[in-house]
Amino acid sequence: MKAQKSAGRTIRVNDYTAFDQINGKHSYQDAVPDGYVPYQVRTRHGGSVFYFNFDLAKAMGIIPKDHPHELTPNLKSKILETFALVIINEYDVINKTEFNPKEIRPNQYMATRYLQLQHPNKQGKTSGDGRGIWNGEVRHQGVTWDISSSGTGATCLSPAFAISGEYVKTGDRAVCYGNGYQSLNDGMSAAILSDIFHKNGIDTEQTLAIISFEAGTSINVRASKNLIRPAHFFRQLKLGDDRGLKASVDYFIHRQINNGDWPEAGNTQNKKIRYQIFAEQMALTFSRITARFESDYIFCWLDWDGDNILANGGIIDYGSIRQFGLYHYEYRYDDVDRMSTNIPEQRIKARYIAQNFAQIRDYLITGKKKNIQKFKRDSVLKLFDQNFTNHLNLLLLKKLGLNEKQSTYITEKFPKLIKKFKKHHSYFEKTKSKKGIYKINDGITCDAIFCMKDAHRELPKKFLENKAILTPKDFISMIKSNYSKKRDLKINFYRRKEIIQFQNRYLKIMNHVADEFHSGNLNKTFLEVIMRSSVVNQQHRITGDSIIHVATSLIRNQKSLNFKERQQIIESLSQHQIEQVKPEINQSTKVGRITLRNIKAIEYCSDGF
Repeated sequence: MKAQKSAGRTIRVNDYTAFDQINGKHSYQDAVPDGYVPYQVRTRHGGSVFYFNFDLAKAMGIIPKDHPHELTPNLKSKILETFALVIINEYDVINKTEFNPKEIRPNQYMATRYLQLQHPNKQGKTSGDGRGIWNGEVRHQGVTWDISSSGTGATCLSPAFAISGEYVKTGDRAVCYGNGYQSLNDGMSAAILSDIFHKNGIDTEQTLAIISFEAGTSINVRASKNLIRPAHFFRQLKLGDDRGLKASVDYFIHRQINNGDWPEAGNTQNKKIRYQIFAEQMALTFSRITARFESDYIFCWLDWDGDNILANGGIIDYGSIRQFGLYHYEYRYDDVDRMSTNIPEQRIKARYIAQNFAQIRDYLITGKKKNIQKFKRDSVLKLFDQNFTNHLNLLLLKKLGLNEKQSTYITEKFPKLIKKFKKHHSYFEKTKSKKGIYKINDGITCDAIFCMKDAHRELPKKFLENKAILTPKDFISMIKSNYSKKRDLKINFYRRKEIIQFQNRYLKIMNHVADEFHSGNLNKTFLEVIMRSSVVNQQHRITGDSIIHVATSLIRNQKSLNFKERQQIIESLSQHQIEQVKPEINQSTKVGRITLRNIKAIEYCSDGF
């Protein structure tokens, strides 16, 4: 590998040697021998690097910290060499398909087994990574990262094989979803949205690289500090495989300790205590993330199988992830044979997932698998409920513009006030259009008509200017959304009462903050709140519809944009979502025009789905 010069920096010969450790080997293979299906892999030709997450690669230690955000020829070659793979599956073996021996990698890669509700078997005997493999793991600065790829071929764990009983040829267009390939559009959507979520402090896996191929297919490489799902444990739980369950739980706890996420579990060698900590941490994790999802209007299809989420709380599989501009809480994703949960039901499903972890804890400690119903009142669920309520309250106060100390003070000293205010807040947040439920492209919904982000951002400005509560007419005018119609906005006796009580209790909260932190100076409190609330309540945040528009735009223009230009657009859009400031755009360039069009699309769809 020759040294190259790039952006004033010499690319060294050993800059990319860290990629060599990503070779299919993974500690899970030794820890849980029955937890995966091994596959040989070979080189897949015809790919080009469509996207690369330089910041993530630096955090993982696979490129140097001072590496420019530039796809050098050697870096491009190394990405393709490492990740442009396709499995040699059962169809290939049965049909004795011949491949160039030089292109077959020496190590076997794993497709992991886990529970999935879309499979006929509800014990996880047939399910798992249906079109993906785990590339391996890397350790850097005391942190271990998992790496997996979607779109690397049809495995025996896909729904297509489970339903038909016939092995699938990878890339068979007649099979469609089950043919083992992945969509470039889905990959690009996930890359952008996960990057924005990550930078906004939402737990998520991230896209490391996207390799595009013919006919809009791609290999989408994802990374996280722990890619184990609750579904990995639940498969062994449903099967009554106590040995496998113990092995996988011990593996997970060990990873969490070593990555510095669960120091309390590392302080004891007592397995019973560790399993109790495991169950409690799961309850805390899932109560925290579902509170965040509900507060931020994030749809993440949680269900009893624990498939569509990581066990450390990270979002995974962005095919059914949506971020709404308003609380469209009636939205349900249509997955052909069933409808998804909606946003408020996510808490119920997450609580049931925590209940399963209580069952797992007891199973591992006693050696006996008791019925799940015996854990309805487990201490773990009380912990879940308390943490969910507390976290949701703190998130609401953060949206009002309070800092962490102020939010904690209000929740601890005035719990009744918060409860009453949240009830009024929920009234406006959940008010629906008289249009009712209707079908959309990927499911059903009912429109929310009020934008509470606008209330959080504008109300302190109004109070600071007018020193009085708003009239009902002015209040409704401030919070009405693009989805509201004239008949939705009528002010009856009950709504008038809600408007007045909302503002009065809002003012009580601000007065308490002023008394405790600003010596009673309410104006100073409002000035601080205005600054923070304008940042927290982004006026034009990206939604599901706009992310589809952005991904489609980048793919449609892939022939006229080189890698560097495409990365510039993606990074500009990400910056816009974090800072809510339009980046400097030169409209005379193609990059500038495409960036501006996408920002306008984001703004246009900002109240939507």
